[in-house]
Amino acid sequence: MSFSSEAEAVAIANDTPNGLASYIYTKDLGRAWRVAEALEYGIVGVNEGIISTHLAPFGGVKESGLGREGSHYGLDDYLELKYICLGLGDPIPGLPTMT
Repeated sequence: MSFSSEAEAVAIANDTPNGLASYIYTKDLGRAWRVAEALEYGIVGVNEGIISTHLAPFGGVKESGLGREGSHYGLDDYLELKYICLGLGDPIPGLPTMT
């Protein structure tokens, strides 16, 4: 398949209901980042054919799924986030305190 511009190549690549993995090979680092950002895929390999590792999140977009598995990102769907702020210093004068 041929294309005449970077934008056309991205449009052709994104014209699919799936979005698990895609690959780009280029010597131009700027192009690598532009295209990788524009590709609608969960995993993008730049100048690399073997892109799956247990250290990186694995998953797609569109009909290739939602969410990630593997790495610590794979646990996010099973966790509830809670923020706790614990002051251990002296109370601020004039503010109510719990005793």
